[in-house]
Amino acid sequence: MINKIFKSIFVLMIFLSLSASAQARSLDEIMKSGVLKGGVNPGLPPLAKYNDKNELVGFDADIMAKLAEMLGVKLELVKTGSPDRIPFVATGKIDIVMGALTRNYKRQKIVDYTVPVHTEVFGALTTSKKPFAAVMDMNRSDVKLAQVRGSMPAGWAKKNLTKAKITLFDNYPDAMRAIAQGRADGIVDVVDFLGEHMNKHKDIKWQVVDKAIDTWYCGIGVKKGNASLQQWLNVALYTMHRSGFVDETWTKWFGIGQVHSVKPQPYF
Repeated sequence: MINKIFKSIFVLMIFLSLSASAQARSLDEIMKSGVLKGGVNPGLPPLAKYNDKNELVGFDADIMAKLAEMLGVKLELVKTGSPDRIPFVATGKIDIVMGALTRNYKRQKIVDYTVPVHTEVFGALTTSKKPFAAVMDMNRSDVKLAQVRGSMPAGWAKKNLTKAKITLFDNYPDAMRAIAQGRADGIVDVVDFLGEHMNKHKDIKWQVVDKAIDTWYCGIGVKKGNASLQQWLNVALYTMHRSGFVDETWTKWFGIGQVHSVKPQPYF
């Protein structure tokens, strides 16, 4: 998911990037070590989370496990949060990082990206009882939105859908339950991450509003200038997209397919 890069963190990242350039492991060094170190964020389930055995699992974990298998090495998963994931790459604590790492021009100054692994569609989810052609069609006084308190989508809805009635809930299960029970007409959010909540209301015919607000592309982050690792990952991800592995893994963990799936692109 999108996280704002605050100025202080941005400066810290630049410093770490410049001061630790010698610590990034090349592709050959990773292969010689026999271990690929990957950072995932258990705060963003089901991209990553802890299972009953206190092991890190999830979409990102499966993608990294496949990459390690293709590389012929073992995988070592490292817990990272949104603020420390880039510094972890910059200091060589990890070789690669995921966790909804959306591409943006600020972050590109500090870390290099692979080709996209998945997308995040910022749009709206409703039910068949109240369909809409576009998100802005929901900007009506008779529309009731269920939003999660303190979230970026809730702020966006308040600013842009001024005519709609917005009810704030403390969490996603409660917001989705309100829609399923007919107490709200829909929610504006990153639709892909609502799959597990949708599946808890199997009697509801959910409908994604066709015209989304935006689509974000998320890749794997590597240390700036680590071209050997970046290029190998690009080829590996291209292979994984062509085989359908990425889409199948997404459906496995999210319960729905990606709204906008990444298409294999041989030019990178």
